[in-house]
Amino acid sequence: MAIQIAQDPAADDLLTNNPFALLVGMMLDQQYPMEHAFAGPQKVVSRFGSFDPAAIAAADPEEFAALCSTPPAIHRYPGSMSARLQELARIVVEQYDGDASRIWTEAADGKDLAKRLQALPGFGAQKVKIFVALLAKQLGVRADGWEKVSGDYALEGYRSVADVVDGDSLQKVRDHKKEMKAAAKAAQA
Repeated sequence: MAIQIAQDPAADDLLTNNPFALLVGMMLDQQYPMEHAFAGPQKVVSRFGSFDPAAIAAADPEEFAALCSTPPAIHRYPGSMSARLQELARIVVEQYDGDASRIWTEAADGKDLAKRLQALPGFGAQKVKIFVALLAKQLGVRADGWEKVSGDYALEGYRSVADVVDGDSLQKVRDHKKEMKAAAKAAQA
């Protein structure tokens, strides 16, 4: 299945064919519109010429930060995210021989997958749940117990980026998030 989260053919093609790009897109999906976050890897490729984890990890941090900050930046906070991206690249190189897909293809089960993801920079508990759901729903990576790990994100509907398969579903996910924020705000009042 072709990924269509960024809503840009080149960016979505990179997400579909490069597991590290998909992982980075998820990492960037924080305080930033999801389609822009998942377009971040393509911005890096267009400026850096590669999305190889080893090349990214080895890049000069100041030069890489400048590249990530060039408008349109890879994120609302390009400096901190460029450092996080390089740290993620280092982990993928050192622990998974540069193959990000090994994080999920070699996981013993859903619980192990969650543990592997939580060890990565920028992957808190909720992001782990969403990414496990994304892997299951869009790539068919269904480690035993993935539904339990993903919680409500495993359910059908339009709850997160895991459910974005086109422009319409992107808008439905955005609407759902607005409803959830409004409900949380009303509950606090």
